[in-house]
Parts: sequence; structure tokens; C-alpha cells
Amino acid sequence: MKKKRGKKSELVKLLEYYAACSVISIARAIPLRAIKIISDFIGDLLYFLAPKRRNIAIENLGHAFAGEKSEREIKGIARESCRSFFLTFLEIVKLRYLFSGSNIMDKLKAHADDLDDLFSKAKKIHDESDGCIFVTPHIGNWEILPRVSSFIGIPLAIVARPLDNERLEKLIFSNRVTGSQVIIPKKNALFVLQRTLRNGTSIGMLPDQSTMKGILINFFGRPATTTPVPAILAITYNRPIVVTACCRKEGSYHYEGFVSDPIWPGEYTSEKAEIFRITEEITRNMESIIRKYPGQYLWMHNRWKTYKDKKELMS
Repeated sequence: MKKKRGKKSELVKLLEYYAACSVISIARAIPLRAIKIISDFIGDLLYFLAPKRRNIAIENLGHAFAGEKSEREIKGIARESCRSFFLTFLEIVKLRYLFSGSNIMDKLKAHADDLDDLFSKAKKIHDESDGCIFVTPHIGNWEILPRVSSFIGIPLAIVARPLDNERLEKLIFSNRVTGSQVIIPKKNALFVLQRTLRNGTSIGMLPDQSTMKGILINFFGRPATTTPVPAILAITYNRPIVVTACCRKEGSYHYEGFVSDPIWPGEYTSEKAEIFRITEEITRNMESIIRKYPGQYLWMHNRWKTYKDKKELMS
């Protein structure tokens, strides 16, 4: 029988909250270069002092790039992934100020290339479909994407896992959204997502983690349990899915953005087969981005986790 986690005490929650406030204050005060140094240090601590997560990352990478990368390269990517994980959260605190004040679009363009084309493409898909489903893997700085959508006029409902610390959740979520965006708790979110699409608001999801209620889709050559929710919503409401990402360019404070062509549901004789087809296409698009920037993906997550007595969904 699986043990239930005990609830955190108020003291622990308070300590977590003040620790987060301290980190945010420090990140605001120091330059981006220093943030990179700090995140590298904390990421290395995670890599060397958390063997379970390190081994998961190395094992995942070993399977994903078998015959393509050496053992040394695999370990290097795993270490970089740990660093990137912390850089994402420290970086967004600093870059918050990029999204404030005047000339926001000019500031954004100074940090990324081809933004006009990417912005217009994403906005056009949203407008023409009366709301679409944006999905992104846990790569690069996924926290930038909701902020960018706000500036280009895309109302967005973001699916997020609630934290078990109310103070911390309020602190973090208040910094993640703007007036045109809402956060939807991940648990039992389907009904709210359906209402959201009917109202012409787009949805933002990170659907690349393992889930008990998933279907088996090949990811880097291995079956991985994958949520079918984006595909189900696309079929039910005839909305396109767009794969997006924001990755850091090596050796600079610039980003490369990705906005895929819309993945539309088509005519079908089997709804199950169409859900698999759409989910496979989403996964292929994500995999191509991850292959380009493997050190920025969250490899320490047990993406290929197996579930005892799991029955295949929609079998």
C-alpha cells in the first residue's frame, strides 16, 4: 500500500515562502551573468548530491541517444539539464522587468530573432481558430511563453499543478499571469478547459510528463505514457494544436522561439485512431525541438515511468 505524504506544517510553509522571497530579491538585484553562475552551482549540487535524479536523467538520455552520443556526452547533457532547471526559474525573475515599462516589443526583439514572424503566426492561428491549444515541453524557459502571448493579444488559460503551500502558490502564480490570463489547476481541469475553448480563449499546456491516465506513444523510440487531453479537446471542439518552445542560444542571452504549423483534427472513421495520430504528431514536434537543445530538457523527470496494473486507456 502506497504511503500518503504528510501535510506540511505551517512553519515549513512559512520557511519555504520566505526562502522564495529571498531568492526573488537576490535574483532581481544581480546581473544575468551572475544568475547563470548561481544556477550552474545549484544545478551541479543537484547533479552530484541527488543520485536518484541524476541516474534517471542519465538513463533517459542513454536510451534517447543510444548510438548517437558517448557516455561522456550523456553525462554532460544530464548535468546541463540540472543547471537549466534552476536557470529557468531564476531567469524569469530577472526577465520580469523585460516585460514591464515601455517599448516591450523592442526589448523582446533585442533578445530573440524572427519574433515578428513567430508572433504573427501564433496570433493568426489563435484569431482564425477562435482559440487554440498551445503545448510546450519542459525545455528552455517555458515561463516566457505565457507572458509573450499576453503582449501579442492572445488570451490564455494556463494549466498548472497547484502547490501544497498556499503562500508560495500565490507568490509564484501572481508573477506568472497578467490580466488576460488565468491559471487552471491541473486536477479535474477538463471541464474548465472545455468552457475556455468555447469562450474563444486559447489554452496553454505542458503535456510531456508521464501520467497514469495516458496512452502509449513512442518518444525517442520508446513507448511513454502521454496525456491524450490536447487531442481530445482538438477533436471535440475542432481546434488546432500548436507546439511552441523558447530555448536559450548557446553563449548568449538570446532565445530561439518555435511555433509549429497548426495540427488540425481531420476526418476520421475511428476517434481513437485520430487521438493517437494527433498525439503522435505533437510528440514528434516536441522531440525535434528537444534534439536541437537536449541540455535544456527536463531529463530528470521519469518520463518513461511504468505503472503497475495500468490498463491501456481507450483500449
